[in-house]
Amino acid sequence: MTSAPLRRPEHLDLRDQGLNAVPEWVWSLSGLETLNLSENHLTSVSDEIANLGRLRMLDLGHNELAVLPDGLGELINLTDYLYLSHNCLTSFPAFLGRLSRLKYLNVTDNQLTELPDAIAEMLGLRELRLYGNQLERLPDAVGRLVNLRELHLADNPITALPDGMAGLRSLQILDFRNNRVQRVPDWLGDLSELAYVDLRNNRFDTLPDCLAGLPKLHKLDLRWNKLTVVPDWVDDLERRGCAVLL
Repeated sequence: MTSAPLRRPEHLDLRDQGLNAVPEWVWSLSGLETLNLSENHLTSVSDEIANLGRLRMLDLGHNELAVLPDGLGELINLTDYLYLSHNCLTSFPAFLGRLSRLKYLNVTDNQLTELPDAIAEMLGLRELRLYGNQLERLPDAVGRLVNLRELHLADNPITALPDGMAGLRSLQILDFRNNRVQRVPDWLGDLSELAYVDLRNNRFDTLPDCLAGLPKLHKLDLRWNKLTVVPDWVDDLERRGCAVLL
């Protein structure tokens, strides 16, 4: 459907329509709550997206976007998810920090090289997916996402986990596989809600004993690193029911 609907809908699905541009009539649908524009050929989105102030869910994934419209930062009712995967984004705009009620953000498989400190303003985030980018470091500000439960950062060239991440006390899933991390920090043992930690294919050769004390850990994946000694506490974890992959 690329022509204007007869009624003003709450949900609009324009995925895989071969669109090179968003039809202008879309921006007049002020009652929209969900909008799917994925799997098209969009290279830009109008700032008029700010007119869609009731949006809860927005899918712009699998397009050709190199930049995001400033108007996106005005969608303060965007709560359920924002999907930006598989585009050509090289920067994470600071105005996304205004989306303080957003729970799910996916910016995977882009070309991001850094994150702004403004990401710390997205306090509603429960799940953040950033795998498949070009991130070399993370700002300490990430640690202020105190409600975050899942952090997915696989397939980046990140060399270290910043100490600021020690503030992620609600984190349950940490996926850091296929990076360049050279040291597993001691503060990881303070994240007592962690259930799944994936550190496959990094560059560390030792492990801190604090990992043995994570009370809810049920899977720890350490394969394809440079470990020379397996700590005794690994056996303790396995006896407790935690799957440890070495």
